[in-house]
Amino acid sequence: MGGNNDSPILSVRDIRKYFGGIKAVDGISLNVAPNRITGLIGPNGAGKTTLFNVISGLYKADAGEIYFKGERIDNLSLHQTFQKGLCRTFQISRELKLMTVLENLMLVPPDQEGERIWKTWLTSRLVRRQENEIREKALEALDSVGLLHLKDEYASNLSGGQKRLLELARTMMADPELILFDEPGAGVNPIERRTLAEHIRRLVSEEGKTVFLIGHEMELVMDVCDPIIVMDRGRKLCEGSPEEISCDPQVLEVYLGGGGS
Repeated sequence: MGGNNDSPILSVRDIRKYFGGIKAVDGISLNVAPNRITGLIGPNGAGKTTLFNVISGLYKADAGEIYFKGERIDNLSLHQTFQKGLCRTFQISRELKLMTVLENLMLVPPDQEGERIWKTWLTSRLVRRQENEIREKALEALDSVGLLHLKDEYASNLSGGQKRLLELARTMMADPELILFDEPGAGVNPIERRTLAEHIRRLVSEEGKTVFLIGHEMELVMDVCDPIIVMDRGRKLCEGSPEEISCDPQVLEVYLGGGGS
C-alpha cells in the first residue's frame, strides 16, 4: 500500500488506563490513517483490547486524549462514538443466537419508525417502506459477504467463520467510517480466514472505510495490514510495514524471548 498524506482519522495521545496497580495501557500514542487497514499486534496482556475499549468509549481513559476526525471523543460513551461513525467489534462474536441471520442485520439501524408503537398505528405505510428499505440493505450486505443463502438460518447455527462474516455484515449495516476489529480471525479456519481477509480489503478499497485491526493470527495481519503497530506492556513498541515488523529485533524479542505476557 502506498503512502497517505491525509490527516489521521484517529489520533491517540498519551492514553493511560489502569486497573488498580496494573498499567493496562501506559501512555500510548498512535495515529490511524484514513482508507487504510492498520494492524495492532502484541503478546497476551499487551493492552490491545483495553486500548480498543478506551477508544470506543467502553472504558474511560485515566489520562490522555483521543481524536476522531479531529474531534475529541475520549469523553464519549460507546453509543456516542457509534453515532459518530466509529464501530467496534468484539473478540467473541455477539450475534443474537435466537434470531435469523437476516433479523440480526435488520435490527442494526437506529431510530427505526417501527420501534415506536404509535407510529405503526398512524403511519403504517411509512413504517413498511422503511422496513423494506432496511431489508433490501440487509440482503445486499449478506450477499456481499457470501451469506445470502443463510439469511433464514438461526445465527446460533453458523460456523465460527460465518459468525465473523455476519459481524462484518452487521458492521456494514451501521455504515461507519472507522471499524475497530478485535481478533476477526479468532476461531476461523484457514479457508474462512482468506474469505474474511478478502472482505476486509473490500471494505477499504470499495466502500472507502478505515479499519484498525487487532490480530493474533499473524498470517491474516501480515496479509491485510499496512502499517502494523506493535504493543508491549501497555506501550507502543514500534510501527512499520509487514516486512519491517517481521524482522524487527524488538518484535522478535517480545514474541520469542518471553517478554510482555
